[in-house]
Amino acid sequence: MKKLTETEIRRRAKRITLVLTDVDGVLTDTGVYYSANGEEMKRFSIRDGMGMELLKERGIGSAMLTREDSPRVASRSKKLALPYYFPGVLDKKAYLSDVLKKTGLKLHELAYIGDDVNDVGIMEEIARAGLTACPEDAMPAARKVAHYAAKAMGGYGAFRDFAEWIMKNRER
Repeated sequence: MKKLTETEIRRRAKRITLVLTDVDGVLTDTGVYYSANGEEMKRFSIRDGMGMELLKERGIGSAMLTREDSPRVASRSKKLALPYYFPGVLDKKAYLSDVLKKTGLKLHELAYIGDDVNDVGIMEEIARAGLTACPEDAMPAARKVAHYAAKAMGGYGAFRDFAEWIMKNRER
C-alpha cells in the first residue's frame, strides 16, 4: 500500500462520513463462546462504542459489515443505534457497490477497519480514495493494506483508536 502524506491523510479524513468496521477481530477479541445451542456470547469493548458515539457527534456514522449473521452482533448494532448494519456478507469487496447504493455515499467518504484476509479486498478498494486501518494484532495481509495500524488489539479499543485518529486528522 502506498504510504499517504500527512497532508493527504488530513484531506481524506475531512471527507469521511461513514466508518465501516469488520466485527470479529476488530470489535471483538476473536473469541466466541459456544454451548450445545451454538454461539452464546461475544465480547465487545465499550470503548469502541464510545468511539462510534464520538464520531456521531461530529457527523460521522459507523456501520458494521460482517460475514456473520449473528443475533448478538445485531443486538450490539441496535444498542449503538448505527445507521447501517450489513450482516452475512461473504464477499465484502463485491458488496461495496451495495454499500455505496444503500448509503448514497461515494468511495472517498468511507473509512474501513479490518483485521484478516476477508477484509483485504474491500480495504484495497476503499484505500484508493478513503482511509483504512487495522487493529494492532491484525493478520499481515490486512496490515499491508492499512493506512493506519491501531495501537489497540481487536476487541480492546482498536475501533476507538482509529476513530480518534480520524478525528485528530480532521481537526488539523
